[in-house]
Amino acid sequence: MALWIANVHVTDEAAYKKYAAIATEAIAEHGGVFLARGGHHVQLEGRDRARNVVARFPTVEAAVACYNSPRYQEALSHAKGASERDLVVVEEV
Repeated sequence: MALWIANVHVTDEAAYKKYAAIATEAIAEHGGVFLARGGHHVQLEGRDRARNVVARFPTVEAAVACYNSPRYQEALSHAKGASERDLVVVEEV
């Protein structure tokens, strides 16, 4: 299993909604399941970004394939310029 962890500061809500709609489909198509999407959080270290997303994928490779897929790249075109993001995929232990 692998976790896709995104920390996001949204700068354009309308454009980011387009991203989220398409990204949700792409993530599901690659076996991803959301564990957290926004919601209450407590920032203990580092940059505080209001939107934190965690999705679980069957493997690191599945998560990376999702990111590189044409559908997710279409979604990402809406997020660029509409957000500041950090994204990491990490294998579960």
